[in-house]
Amino acid sequence: MTTEPTAAPLIGLAATAPSAREIVTRRGEHLSVRPASSADEPALEALFERVAAEDRRFRFLSAQAHVGAEMLAPMTHCDHFRSENFLAFDPANGELVATAMLACDDPLDTGEIAVSVRSDWRGRGVGWALLDLIAEEAAKRGLRRVISIEDRANHAAIELEREKGFVARAVEGDATLVMLEKVLR
Repeated sequence: MTTEPTAAPLIGLAATAPSAREIVTRRGEHLSVRPASSADEPALEALFERVAAEDRRFRFLSAQAHVGAEMLAPMTHCDHFRSENFLAFDPANGELVATAMLACDDPLDTGEIAVSVRSDWRGRGVGWALLDLIAEEAAKRGLRRVISIEDRANHAAIELEREKGFVARAVEGDATLVMLEKVLR
């Protein structure tokens, strides 16, 4: 007699975690995307080693020579509803090439986003496709808007977000930052 393996019970909001899916970038690159889990911490740590130093500074709004466990914890311990971190993999070799985080406020009005792309995958439309995915996921959660806080020197991200319908606003009290907002409803 054969027995089927039983799935571990899902607890709380983890049951709403989206399954893996394929996305296609504007350059036609296919990526496999799925939510992160605690087991992904080593892969994320390795990813950030392959993200340019300036891009790490832009992602964390401070210089980071190394992204360790403390900074990775919010990316790997998500509740899969108020917070979600999507990982994008090259299906040809299974390597992690990008991450896209959505962190929602308590009233589920606003979600903050952050995207990081491995240096050798920049310019291939990965950020573009992940912004679409994040906006779709934010809309599914009923959010009114998504925002991104960017260093004013991060011209590539600001331009990309503007192309995707985000509107730039000054961050009061910090002339080095800009908030980009996209209204979803």
